[in-house]
Amino acid sequence: MQGDLVSRKREPGLPAPDGGLSYEEQKRLVQDPDPAVRLALARRHDIRPEILYYLASDTSRAVRQAVAANTVTPIQADELLLEDASPEVRQDLALKIARLLPDMPADEQQKVRDVTLHVLQRLAEDQITRVRAIVAEELKDTLHAPHAVIARLAHDMETIVAVPILEYSPLLSDHDFREIIAAGCAQEALCAIARRPRLSPEIADAVVATLDVAAVATLLANKKAEIRSETLDRIAQDAATVEAWHQPLVLRPELSVRAMRRISGFIATALLEELAGRTDLDAETAAELREAVRTRIASDTGEVQEEARERANKLDARNMLDDDALGEAIEAAQHDFVVEALSLRSELTRPSVEKLLRSASGKAITALAWRAGLSMRMAMRLQAKLGRVPPHRMVNARNGTDFPLSAEEMAWQIEALG
Repeated sequence: MQGDLVSRKREPGLPAPDGGLSYEEQKRLVQDPDPAVRLALARRHDIRPEILYYLASDTSRAVRQAVAANTVTPIQADELLLEDASPEVRQDLALKIARLLPDMPADEQQKVRDVTLHVLQRLAEDQITRVRAIVAEELKDTLHAPHAVIARLAHDMETIVAVPILEYSPLLSDHDFREIIAAGCAQEALCAIARRPRLSPEIADAVVATLDVAAVATLLANKKAEIRSETLDRIAQDAATVEAWHQPLVLRPELSVRAMRRISGFIATALLEELAGRTDLDAETAAELREAVRTRIASDTGEVQEEARERANKLDARNMLDDDALGEAIEAAQHDFVVEALSLRSELTRPSVEKLLRSASGKAITALAWRAGLSMRMAMRLQAKLGRVPPHRMVNARNGTDFPLSAEEMAWQIEALG
C-alpha cells in the first residue's frame, strides 16, 4: 500500500466510531472475505488514506460506493473511482465532490484543491447523464465552482443537466447566455433562462428573437425580468394567434399605449376588460379601450367577423385584395380580416386557413400564400408575423422573389394540412 497518499481534512462534527482501530487491525480487516466487514471499514472516518485507496478497487460495488461517498477518502482514490465501471459509484463520487467544493477551506493544500477541481471537471463530462445531473444540481447556486465547469454543464445537451444551471447559477454571464441561445438550445433550456430571477434586457431580447412560444410566455410571466418597452411592442405585433402571451402581456407594467391598442384587437374580452381597468392609463387611452370592450362584446356575437368578411369581399371585387391590403392589415393586427382575405383568395375554409397558420410550418404557410395568389415576399411575411415560424425554419424566396417549392409540393402541403 502507498503511504504518501494525501487525505482531505476530517469533516468537522462527524462522530468518531467507538474504539479506534490500529493500523494492523485496518490491514487485517481490508483483507476480510466478508464484503460486509469491508463495507463497514470503508464507511469509517478514522481510517488511514492507503486503506481507503485499497478499498477503491474492491470487488464489491457497495464497498466502492462507500469509498466514493467518504469525505476523508484520499484524492488519489477519487481519481481512481472516476474510471469505475459502475455509474452508481460515480454518482456517489459526484455528490460528494460537488458538496465538498463550497466548504473546502481556503487554506487547503493547493495540490488537494487542484486535483479536486480536476475530478469535478471529469464528473461534469461523465458519459452517464445522471452523474452530470447530480453535479449540476449541487452546483446550481454556488459561487465557488470553476466557471469552466458551470459553462460545460450549461451547454449540456440533456435538459436535466443544463436547466438547473441555466436557471440559478450566479456564475453565468450575459455572454454565456448569448452563446447558448445562439447555439439553438432546447425549449426547456430556453424557458429556464427566461425564468431567471434577474434577467437583463439584452438577454430578454435574445429570448424573444427565438420566437419560441413557451419561452416568451415564461419571460412575460417573469416579473423580475427586465423587458424593454420596445421589446414588448415587438411581442404584441406577433401575439395575435398566440393565446399563451395574451394574459402575461396584459399584466406587464411596462406595456406601452401603442402595444395596448394593438393587443386590444385580439385578446379575449375578459383580458380586454382587465386592460381597460388598469390604473396607469391616460384618459384618452382608457376611453379607447372601453370602446374596444364594447366592440369586442359585439364581436362575440359574430358582428366583427362578418364585418371583416364584407370588407374582404368588397376589396376583392375591386381587385384590391392584394399584398398591400394584407400587409397593412398584418401591421394593424387585424387578424380576422387577414384570415377572411386568405380564405376568400385561396378558396379554403376559415378553419383550414387558421390550421395552416397555426402549423408553424414554413412550407405550409408558403403554400397558403401561393394558393391565395400572393407573392413569395408576402409568404415570408405571413410566416414571420402570423405563423411565428422561427427564423431557422422559415422558407426563403429563391432569387429574391420566386417560390422555392414546386407547385406539386405546395399543393400537397395544402391537402395534407389544410
